Amino acid sequence: MNKKKVYILEDRGILFVQGEDAKEFLQNLITNDINKVNETNSCFASLLTPQGKYLFDFLIVKHKNGYFIDCEKLQAESLYNQLDLYKLRSKVEILNLSNEFVVAGLSYDKFLEFEEAKDITGHTIKYREDPIYLDPRKKELGARIIINLEKLYLSLKKLDLSASNIDEYYKFSHEIGIAQKNTDQLKNKIFGIECNFEELNGIDFKKGCYVGQENTARIKLKNKLSKRLLPIQLIKGELKEDVIKYNENEIGKVLIKNKFPFASIKYLNENFNEKNEFSCGDAKIKIIKPNWIK
Repeated sequence: MNKKKVYILEDRGILFVQGEDAKEFLQNLITNDINKVNETNSCFASLLTPQGKYLFDFLIVKHKNGYFIDCEKLQAESLYNQLDLYKLRSKVEILNLSNEFVVAGLSYDKFLEFEEAKDITGHTIKYREDPIYLDPRKKELGARIIINLEKLYLSLKKLDLSASNIDEYYKFSHEIGIAQKNTDQLKNKIFGIECNFEELNGIDFKKGCYVGQENTARIKLKNKLSKRLLPIQLIKGELKEDVIKYNENEIGKVLIKNKFPFASIKYLNENFNEKNEFSCGDAKIKIIKPNWIK
């Protein structure tokens, strides 16, 4: 990413969780350890079904007396409702601030220009009281700033940044294998661990219980991870069907069908070779296996 560019991610939503029980509340729900999150470190995490299937993924950033949750705006209201369902008698307040705050993406090189910046995934600093954090999934995704909408353009001017088309950002994210668009299409269709959340620093296997922990741990400990969420590249035709085949052998299913498509792939199957071309109905596709997946 060019360090002069900024991507105003208007399709991201912001929830804010605060209150006396906020830390314990989140710790009992999410796949990562909330104790990692402080003024200088942010994390990536997910919320799963009790069976360990995908529901939501998000980034968590400490802010004042609570936590910002940076999520896909398309899912912000559903995530709010899910958290509210779990709240019960906890002393927690959950706010949807998606109309007040915005997320902007900066390059990795731009982040390192800040005086207090460290070359560590998740490292978080403040710029005029607003958190800027190096993406805790992969450094290549650059950094993000969560900022009040009213301050956005003045801050970008002071930082000498020019707004660019967000499709550039999501195209790059797709190429390196990280799904961020239309992730609601993954709900209940794939296990969280199959979404590569361990490699993306989104699962802590040493923390205590959380929703979906039992199956997640079982898949990990019994080495039963045989499928992966991988990006696919359309070579010819249109993605009108779900089943992906190689020589009539099914090796996966398309789950996200937007312009940055992803599929659940049996990546250990003898019929899978990332150098091959695959069929999906009348379409021809390539499957991209990121170099950070063993």
